[in-house]
Amino acid sequence: MKKLIIANWKCNPTTLKEAKALFESTKANLKNAKGVEIVICPPFLYLLNLNAKNSRLKLGGQDCFWENKGAYTGEISAAQLKDAGCQYVLVGHSEREKYFSETDEIANQKMRSAIKAKLKPVLCLGDSLEEREKGNVQQALFRQAEKALKGMKKDEIKNLFLAYEPVWAIGTGKPCSVGEAQTMRLYLRKILAKLYSMKISESVPILYGGSVNSKNAKTYIAEAGMQGVLVGGGSLDAKELADIVRAVR
Repeated sequence: MKKLIIANWKCNPTTLKEAKALFESTKANLKNAKGVEIVICPPFLYLLNLNAKNSRLKLGGQDCFWENKGAYTGEISAAQLKDAGCQYVLVGHSEREKYFSETDEIANQKMRSAIKAKLKPVLCLGDSLEEREKGNVQQALFRQAEKALKGMKKDEIKNLFLAYEPVWAIGTGKPCSVGEAQTMRLYLRKILAKLYSMKISESVPILYGGSVNSKNAKTYIAEAGMQGVLVGGGSLDAKELADIVRAVR
């Protein structure tokens, strides 16, 4: 399976002109990239203006709403993302919980919506500094996964991706150690085996996200055994993202 590189632009850049320039620069820098799947997740407003056709880039949504349509002011549905050309969508990113008080139950609703729209959901799971200091990391991850995947059948998660994102490492410049990342990857597989089966556990790709850069990306793949990375700030620099891709493939 190809390694998956997801570039999460978050609420950047400020203008469409800047977004187009960044996208085209990224496209040019990665035109010869092989053996990897590269997904760009820009702000919703820019999706229809970024042309990923005839390139190695795919489009993804940073989030989605759990209903396809209706009187939900300000929301973007999974069906609308699909129509806009997205193939992937992030679900349960820690910043959705931090700033918008979203719960694992909400993540479950969004997962269902994404799957119904035939998007590939990337379910983000992670631990806070407080949970880590109290030794509750594994309990936290199991709770999140159990609730976010509640009621979902095996055939519904055939395109599922998991992303381990330690909250304390996101945007801090202090990435998780390779050894700890490997431990978390193995534990996430145990969770999937318990919730579903060993076969499912071994088939779901697991990514790492949290202060990923061109200097550490390779170690998360080669040493921690991750099958891809979720890149935040580093994806806003086309050259840095290209360096990350080269390091990973």
